[in-house]
Amino acid sequence: MISPWDRWYTTSCCLCCHVRTGTIILGIWYMLINAVVLLILLSALNDPVQYHYHLTSSELGTDLDVMDDANMCIAAAISLLMILICGMATYGAYKQHAAWIIPFFCYQIFDFALNTLVAISVVVYPNTIQDYLQQLPGTFPYKEDLMSTNNMCLVLAVLLFVGCILAFKAYLIACVWNCYRYVSGRSTTEVLVYVTTNDTTVLLPPYEEAIAIPPKDPPPQYVSA
Repeated sequence: MISPWDRWYTTSCCLCCHVRTGTIILGIWYMLINAVVLLILLSALNDPVQYHYHLTSSELGTDLDVMDDANMCIAAAISLLMILICGMATYGAYKQHAAWIIPFFCYQIFDFALNTLVAISVVVYPNTIQDYLQQLPGTFPYKEDLMSTNNMCLVLAVLLFVGCILAFKAYLIACVWNCYRYVSGRSTTEVLVYVTTNDTTVLLPPYEEAIAIPPKDPPPQYVSA
């Protein structure tokens, strides 16, 4: 009987590329996003006068700093950690080191769980959508139209949006997991051949390394006397 893990295992992902290529592209994409966020946060820390975002009392009724220095330092540390994790996944997929992919896979599972909790909270507490809309600034586009919409329609729209995000994230998780299985499987393809004549053991290299070995020069042709 085929297990569910083997049933969903494949070596190809979106755009018909290999799972290793897809994991490398995904890792580079996450690194670029977190690098941009890190640059913005560092710029805000270096020049707080220019990048300090402040909501006035005319917008929310009270003075509120969106993000202070402590929160920006924490966000910068998280972005730096994410760059490290994504770099490890990219390097692990490129150099075929399965252990380097595990931290990025764990991050994907954690992110998927958080989005699932958001969907559950919307179903359990549907009025939180209206509360969130009321907290938006008055200059937010289409705020009045959204607040006048039926709450059930808003809940269905949010659930549909979150469901699409969860489906896409689940597909990316499957791609990274298949890449991990592929790299792990390649590390176990070495075969031990036992020679019984002199009790020695010969370890054969993987197939790619074996075909990359240059052929030896052929022996000289036999010349008859």
